[in-house]
Amino acid sequence: MRGDDRQQSAMWSYISPEQRVPSDHPLRPIRTMVNEVLKDLSPAFRRIYSTQGRPSIPPEQLLRALLLQIFYSIRSERLLVEQLDYNLLFRWFVGLNSDDPVWNPTTFTKNRDRLLDGHIAEKFFTRVLALARKDGLLSDEHFTVDGTLIDAWASHKSFKPKGSNDDRPDDPGNPTVDFRGQKRSNDTHASTTDPDARLYRKSFGTTSRLCFAGHVLMENRNGLAVDAELTEANNRSEREAALRMLKKVARGQRLTVGADKGYDTKAFIGSLRAFGATPHVAAKVRRSALDGRTTRHEGYVVSQRKRKLVEEIFGWVKTSAGLRKTRHRGKRRVGWIFRFALAAYNLIRIRNLARAAA
Repeated sequence: MRGDDRQQSAMWSYISPEQRVPSDHPLRPIRTMVNEVLKDLSPAFRRIYSTQGRPSIPPEQLLRALLLQIFYSIRSERLLVEQLDYNLLFRWFVGLNSDDPVWNPTTFTKNRDRLLDGHIAEKFFTRVLALARKDGLLSDEHFTVDGTLIDAWASHKSFKPKGSNDDRPDDPGNPTVDFRGQKRSNDTHASTTDPDARLYRKSFGTTSRLCFAGHVLMENRNGLAVDAELTEANNRSEREAALRMLKKVARGQRLTVGADKGYDTKAFIGSLRAFGATPHVAAKVRRSALDGRTTRHEGYVVSQRKRKLVEEIFGWVKTSAGLRKTRHRGKRRVGWIFRFALAAYNLIRIRNLARAAA
């Protein structure tokens, strides 16, 4: 007998979101790790929230929601809140019951500065690394450094001469701008949308972009990001950031450092050797700072193969995490979300490694 195509609204539901999520869903092991990390961060949350007034939305729920935004490539916080309203999987991961009201999208805006001032992204990243270290997934000897450009939330039209008083554009929403023949540089111009962004091109033959430079230090055993920095984009930022990150992990022991040809300079190679690191940098065809004493060893070949894993990190961060063009303004905010996105990548990587080992 054919059933009737009728929908009758139920008055009560006796099935919780926990029961609706399959036991083998890929978010389950990630949620377990995230809950462990957030439990360790509870003292930090206590310091950045007042003990008086009305209870806020728990910061743990805000961070879980931001992780979902990264995992599922949700392009705005307004769409994220919309998903939280009707998506039971999202409600379960964040910690909302089926009948709990969702938040206003401006909740993230109001709490972002508080989480930024509390260095929560850095602490979250560190706790995730502690989970990987506990499982023996990190190498303390072999590393790779690399950098990438992250487009700023600003257009070329906003790149104007410093001190310009042109307050009457013909079209305030999309003004007509003709900068052909003008000499524009970061010394004389700045973006009115994001003053922290810099006009930069990574190589000859490519277009100049208003952007930031994101840097990653990766361990070579399993391709996990162990440190990150976001700086202004310039010709020196990659090598300077690499040295700062490497000095944190050196601790007086011998290291190998893989990198691409952009790091093959006498100054960088000399700085590595000064604090006991062996440069496994891809050698230039001409005028390389390396010689056969380094490149002839088998370990150099292994480092050249392993260093390509860092491109997987950048590829995921730019596509899935949506950082090909950032949605935030200012170096501090972009740096916060950059480090938080790398923590999200590490969570997925740790889950996949655990599954492969099982």
